[in-house]
Amino acid sequence: MSGLATLRDYIRWAISRFNQAQLFFQHDGEEIFEEARALVLGSLYLPYEMHDKYLDCNLHSDEHALVQDILDKRIEQRIPAAYLLGQAWFAGVLFKVDERVMVPRSPLEEIIPQHFAPWLIQSPRCILDLCSGSGCLGISCALEFPEAEVILADLSEPALQVANQNIALHKLTARVRSVHSDMFAQFSAQRFDLIICKPPYIHSEQWSELPLELLHEPQHSRAAGEGGLEFIMQVLQNAGEHLTEKGLLVLEVGPHRVRLSERYPNIDFTWLEHSQAETHAVLALTAQQCMACHTL
Repeated sequence: MSGLATLRDYIRWAISRFNQAQLFFQHDGEEIFEEARALVLGSLYLPYEMHDKYLDCNLHSDEHALVQDILDKRIEQRIPAAYLLGQAWFAGVLFKVDERVMVPRSPLEEIIPQHFAPWLIQSPRCILDLCSGSGCLGISCALEFPEAEVILADLSEPALQVANQNIALHKLTARVRSVHSDMFAQFSAQRFDLIICKPPYIHSEQWSELPLELLHEPQHSRAAGEGGLEFIMQVLQNAGEHLTEKGLLVLEVGPHRVRLSERYPNIDFTWLEHSQAETHAVLALTAQQCMACHTL
């Protein structure tokens, strides 16, 4: 394309095209620049953190086509950048991703580095990442709690294949393993110090209203039947039987904070603070509170 010579030129051009095409971004502002930079550099197998002085280097003739191709796919097909690059960052950690799993995104990436203080009474020795997908939550916990053993559980075998790649990527095979399980089905006799979960919570009627980028993600990882509470309720009603006495459940519930508070008026939910609290609520419950949910 005429006038596009350097990496910096393409990043600037990509930002302009992204805005013109009104692409979806989880957050506006800096995320547009970050994605443009990631796609331009990633298409040429250059590291995102490369020094800015190299952005003024001219591209070779064959490199122009590579950059233009990946930007065209992002703009015209609305394919998420993570799928185009085959990777995504979460909580400062790089994960392999593709269309078998959701793109790693959760307010829990702000909360995990805080070690769930002060609600998690003691450092966990056994952690369950339920509905694990790529394994980003469980693996992030494994990196924060180096003494803990972590299980990544998911109903999707293809998702667990990606999770296993991430276990190997971070050299955690000694402490982290994946288990094929329909929610808690494979853990009848096992208890955990920490259960962390981002279940599907989009109600079926809302699916067609999602941005086109999100429709590239596996529907079973997002859709939760009528009302969107199907899997959240399963977790709340069964987690107590799988927590140790001082265990903690940390559950992302999306936009359902008010509905859950109305449904369980006698449960004092702890709502964790983070930058997306209005639309992506995260609750914490002790083992005793989870058992109370089970009896209601």
